[in-house]
Amino acid sequence: MQSDQAGLDNQRLVDGQHDLPGLEFLGDIPLEVTVELGRSRKTLAEILSLGPSSMIELSKAATEPLDVRVNGVLIARGEAVVVNERFGIRLTAVIDTDEVIESLKKG
Repeated sequence: MQSDQAGLDNQRLVDGQHDLPGLEFLGDIPLEVTVELGRSRKTLAEILSLGPSSMIELSKAATEPLDVRVNGVLIARGEAVVVNERFGIRLTAVIDTDEVIESLKKG
């Protein structure tokens, strides 16, 4: 069960509020955000045989949440949505800030 404080921390992240005193100067650093639909492992021969209309089966079921990663680190999960005729993602869960920091330290 999640503590009330952890819930507040997650809500602050979702609302765009941060408790990072002294780190405001890092706000302009560009980060790569990716949304992962799933993964698949293929041999080189299988990759070379791909062409138009080829299909690649992914590891996730269509109903599973999508992973949101920043510079390769999982920070949230969500569901696909359409926004102004473009794909987007609605966040359904945000990883606890302490877990993200620990993951970054491990490298």
